[in-house]
Amino acid sequence: MKKEIYGIDLTKEITSLMVRDAIVRCFVKAHSETLEYMKKDFNFESKKEFEQMKKLNVEASIKLQFEKIGADFNNPSKDSLVKVLEGLAKFSANFRGPEIIKKHYGEIKQLIEKL
Repeated sequence: MKKEIYGIDLTKEITSLMVRDAIVRCFVKAHSETLEYMKKDFNFESKKEFEQMKKLNVEASIKLQFEKIGADFNNPSKDSLVKVLEGLAKFSANFRGPEIIKKHYGEIKQLIEKL
């Protein structure tokens, strides 16, 4: 069994903010290839600047999911994290195959279950 998922140590206490941040890291990783296409359309001065843009883009998508369910991005509950995860899985179906969605969904679900 894994001892760490998206930077979260499974042997330690997990908070809802940690899970939210893991969702952001997961989504950046999962959608990195798609976001790389944006790099060609914009003139980024550095890799660091582009990586920051990717994170902000992903955070905006995740914040939108929180807004859709009337939840607070900065103070997520276990229930809101589950609903956001479900919304993101549906959204991801536009870009990814079911197997990769199932994998990432399952990893984040493990974190949520530890709350």
